[in-house]
Amino acid sequence: MSIRVVVADDQELVRSGFTMILEAQPDIEVVAEAGDGAEAVAAVRAHAPDVLLLDVRMPVMDGIEAARLVCARSDCRVVMLTTFDVDEYVYEALAAGASGFLLKDVRRDDLVHAVRLAASGDSLLAPTVTRRLIADVIRLRRGQQPPPAPAPAPPSPSLSPSPSPPSSSSSAARLSVLTTREEETLRLLARGLTNAEIAAAFTVSEHTVKTHVSSVLTKLGLRDRVQAVICAYEAGLVTPGTPDPA
Repeated sequence: MSIRVVVADDQELVRSGFTMILEAQPDIEVVAEAGDGAEAVAAVRAHAPDVLLLDVRMPVMDGIEAARLVCARSDCRVVMLTTFDVDEYVYEALAAGASGFLLKDVRRDDLVHAVRLAASGDSLLAPTVTRRLIADVIRLRRGQQPPPAPAPAPPSPSLSPSPSPPSSSSSAARLSVLTTREEETLRLLARGLTNAEIAAAFTVSEHTVKTHVSSVLTKLGLRDRVQAVICAYEAGLVTPGTPDPA
């Protein structure tokens, strides 16, 4: 069965380019395109895609609010598109439930791979990239005034907005439900280790690590590894400046 995708970007050339790349794959079908956030939300309602490629900055309704609405009321995986390596807007989208982000100059093969990963429910970007993004944004939030974000569009009356990201204290309290091994698994995830590297650190099988990761996500009510990394940073389990693992 094909992976159903909606491509949302206000630049027609970008939309068309991504659509052509994805449509060339035998297992991917682009079911709709959208030129703004409101159109993207409507397209998800109408077509029930597996993955929404969503530009961060769009007219009518910005990508952040669109991501909140889509993630709150559907199982569609949202992949944010941005031109910036580190972007306050991208962090907000991840916290709202998006599965990750891609730069718009992404290579053809990486775009296809990311869509397939997102559709399978996996994290679509390297853990180290996620960790650095979140570390940079949280460093700004704690030490400097972050750049102003656009005021979100009012939510559609038919959709309930998703809850705000948890505060540091509430995130720390949430971690109390984890076992010692699960908390250490979360810590290593946030430091950028893969399942294989965590398995080596624990001297266990990758299957066991996957079980730990699944348990962490279930207990904390998280959608995927990306949100697990966010939770770890918000709770102070890992802090900006933590050295990369050797």
